[in-house]
Amino acid sequence: MLTRTILAYDLTGEATSLAYINLVVAVPMIFASLLGGAITDRVERRQLVIVGQFLILANEIFILGLLITDQLQFWHMLCTAFIAGCAFPFIMPARMAITVTVVGPERLQSAMAFSGAAMNLSRVVGPAMMGLIIGQFSVVTAYSLSSVMYAIAIACMFRVDKSRSSSNGESKKHLFADIAQGFSYIKNNRPVLICLAFGLLPMFVAMPFQSILVVLAEQAWGVGESGIGTLMAVGGIGGVLGSIWIVRRGDSPHRLNLMLGSTTAFGFFLAIFVYTSNFYLALVPLLLANMCASAGQTVNNAAVQILVDDSVRGRMSSFMMLSFALTPIGVFPMAIATDRYGASISIFGACVILVLCVALFYFLSNTLRNLDGSVGEAFDKARVKADSEKVALEQAAVDKATLDKSSQDNLSEAASSVEESIKSD
Repeated sequence: MLTRTILAYDLTGEATSLAYINLVVAVPMIFASLLGGAITDRVERRQLVIVGQFLILANEIFILGLLITDQLQFWHMLCTAFIAGCAFPFIMPARMAITVTVVGPERLQSAMAFSGAAMNLSRVVGPAMMGLIIGQFSVVTAYSLSSVMYAIAIACMFRVDKSRSSSNGESKKHLFADIAQGFSYIKNNRPVLICLAFGLLPMFVAMPFQSILVVLAEQAWGVGESGIGTLMAVGGIGGVLGSIWIVRRGDSPHRLNLMLGSTTAFGFFLAIFVYTSNFYLALVPLLLANMCASAGQTVNNAAVQILVDDSVRGRMSSFMMLSFALTPIGVFPMAIATDRYGASISIFGACVILVLCVALFYFLSNTLRNLDGSVGEAFDKARVKADSEKVALEQAAVDKATLDKSSQDNLSEAASSVEESIKSD
């Protein structure tokens, strides 16, 4: 992503080109997310991930070829960014659904924390690594490395077992009927609806502060581009630490307190961050804010995955991804407030709104207050189902072994009979 934006700016020399590049990625993600979730529940999921990754790899190789031949133009970047934006909504829901199948409900929260840690670590390591490569070598080297890493990711997916939805044997409806069923499932399943809405809250209200960091860094501390890089790196490290914290806690039954506390603490530390006059001291509450945001989001995502039935898991994963695709919308009110009142006031106002909304959610929603009980019931059902499937597989293996032994005995008897007949003749 960093290399793409650098390359786009080098080709055009205009800052608006960065907006166009991000726009052509975000728009298809919003519209394709619903299709991606429905298709995830229809096909073999591992194959869907591999096909999507092959598509992105082909994108990278296409850009690399144009770079080597010195024929790359900005419209090529827009087209390939659009294709990538169409591919990710099919990859991510399928990957999330596979994760549940691979680790089971007992280790789901820890698995999602590991996934979140890897994603946040990439926010720190990725830009630093690509910046160094582009500075020391070239954009061609950066795209070559990117292509190699996508090829490794595809090879890793071949080591994952195949995965299908539990509804795979049912008669197929029209694709749009499946999408409508996903909306109906959310409407009729209040715990899932509340979790999805609560997960969207910090992403929409306060998380857009990351897009305002460039203004805040200049207005509050006057640190320029190097300071922005430091802020982004510290935010990524905080996200990693938040994920590690959830992994070490394990699958705690007190998810509600952890989710509410982490989200509230995110707003609290972020408010302290924007009004800390010393730049280096401000890094501490920024680290803690991102740590809490990562922890709260991980617990929320794990709760949703435990609550939903496997037959609609792909569609529910796409709704979760849709919240990330819609997050840039939250930038607009924060940007307008920043132009009018300044970055510090606009971000502080978002923090206050976030904390108030968390309190309203808790006091007005009986479903949210009973979330731990709902997740516990769904967890028990998932465990019973997994145990019954395991018993069925073991019984099938025993039946097969018995059948094979019976067939072998019959074959031996037939061979003995033939041998006696030959001797008799």
